Amino acid sequence: MTDQAKPRTDADWRTYYQRTGDRPPRATLLFALDRFEAPGVAVDLGCGGGRDVVEMLRRGWTVWGADQAASAGEEMRARPDLPITGELHFIRSRSEDAEWPACDLVNSSFSLPLCAPADFPRLWRRIEARLRPGGRFSGQLFGPKDSWYSRDGITFHSREEVEALFAAWDVELLDEEENDSTTPRGTQKHWHIWHIVARKR
Repeated sequence: MTDQAKPRTDADWRTYYQRTGDRPPRATLLFALDRFEAPGVAVDLGCGGGRDVVEMLRRGWTVWGADQAASAGEEMRARPDLPITGELHFIRSRSEDAEWPACDLVNSSFSLPLCAPADFPRLWRRIEARLRPGGRFSGQLFGPKDSWYSRDGITFHSREEVEALFAAWDVELLDEEENDSTTPRGTQKHWHIWHIVARKR
């Protein structure tokens, strides 16, 4: 069983957030933010310790961060680099169960694949419904060559499935990545990742 397949306690997640908290915001988020003329309302699904949330707040966005771990909200609000201005809301919820208002950006850095295959279509419909026309999605999906492939509770997409998912969108970035590395929890892993930024028509 991989580290991802094991149940995680709130203490486990707190340790994870502390190990990754000083990392910069994801490149996909920066790519998306740079394409907006003005800040708006953003949703960060699987916001974790807030590494992406901080950048959105810094740029003047109103941010709704959703994460199932209570420690995510605590770690995020305790960050020394959290802007003192800006509107931040924390939703303690799994992404597939979270409710958020109409928005201009949905960011999901490495968390969307952790939605179970049976729940993924419902979550994706909500993302599409809540994003305003001209709004963007930024984030990652896992490909079938990933070493976690076929693990219970994780969703994977082939290139054809990714293209079908975004068929009605304007895809601004679609990069494929494969590499081997050590996860923040110290486990060796082969990654197969789709990095995506797309604009809703």
